[in-house]
Amino acid sequence: MSQIRLYRLGLGFAVCGVVTMLFNHTISAQEPKDWGGDLVFHTFSIAAVDPSTGESGVAVTTRVPCVGNGVPWVRVGVGAVATQASTRTAYGAELLDMLEQGMSPAEALATAVASDPVANRRQVGVVALDGRAAQHTGDGTSSWAGHRSGANYAVQGNTLVGPEVVEAVADNFESTEGSVRHLADRLIEALTAGQGMGGDSRVGRLQSAAVLVADPREGHSRRADGMTVQINVCEHPTPVAELRRVYNTISRTLGYRSLQQYSGPDVWQLKVILHALDYYRAGESPLESGDEAQLYTDEAIEAVDAFRTDQGLATALRGYVGPQTVALLWQQLETLGIADEIRMDLLETVSVRR
Repeated sequence: MSQIRLYRLGLGFAVCGVVTMLFNHTISAQEPKDWGGDLVFHTFSIAAVDPSTGESGVAVTTRVPCVGNGVPWVRVGVGAVATQASTRTAYGAELLDMLEQGMSPAEALATAVASDPVANRRQVGVVALDGRAAQHTGDGTSSWAGHRSGANYAVQGNTLVGPEVVEAVADNFESTEGSVRHLADRLIEALTAGQGMGGDSRVGRLQSAAVLVADPREGHSRRADGMTVQINVCEHPTPVAELRRVYNTISRTLGYRSLQQYSGPDVWQLKVILHALDYYRAGESPLESGDEAQLYTDEAIEAVDAFRTDQGLATALRGYVGPQTVALLWQQLETLGIADEIRMDLLETVSVRR
């Protein structure tokens, strides 16, 4: 159960705000105070980990350019930090260092803000690899400002239209817990949910968005720092949608893009999905996965056309697989309750281009 606390702090303390431990689902919020002079990211973000994979990541969006240059911080095998509002970028490395040294998120964050003379202007979320989280929203951050944490995540935002933005991000992320989807995909979807509730309260300015994910598993990253996804949309009128578009482009998952190859992994994934829906070789189990399986054959084209006909789609162009077809394929898998099973089956041919 979430709890909302609204209050005005004007007592002149150097350090004001709330540090929230994991699992209590608390939102804290403050009314606005004017200040300036620092690097500022009025924004909302989610820092999270996936305990099943060891991934850690941050997704963030704001109404100013290049938010990915200052807010998101991750360290493979350690955790994730989002530092925003009057942004002290040094918090990123400092908090991750403290986590790596064995401090809990609450201990690390309390240590950091205690020595910060303008902590009332800061907003920070930190999540350790074990799923514990802590947050701080100073009373000098611009309204609406607040945060919410839960198992494996911390959501925080300021200068928002209201608490419904933070709630939407958190609720969406919780709804995908336990899925086999890449953490970056889940983070972008959660961010999209927050944007859908109104997001940043300002209008008419350029925006930016970013997602950063590190994966400790062998073979999942080509980099020493374990990064698997690092997308920084520095300037775009619809940055969250652009973040999704870029992710779709670098993702090899047919479920998140249209058919882009007429041989290879795209075709194999298409056949697996059509097979699961009984449109392609329904009596064959398991589905053959040899060289021919990656060719867009007449048999596969006929299966696509049969599916499109059943969905009321035009079939003038034989074997056409566009975004609408892909979306309907996955919608049918979701309806049958087998979407996650199919995603798991496709893991060998589904990855993010590293």
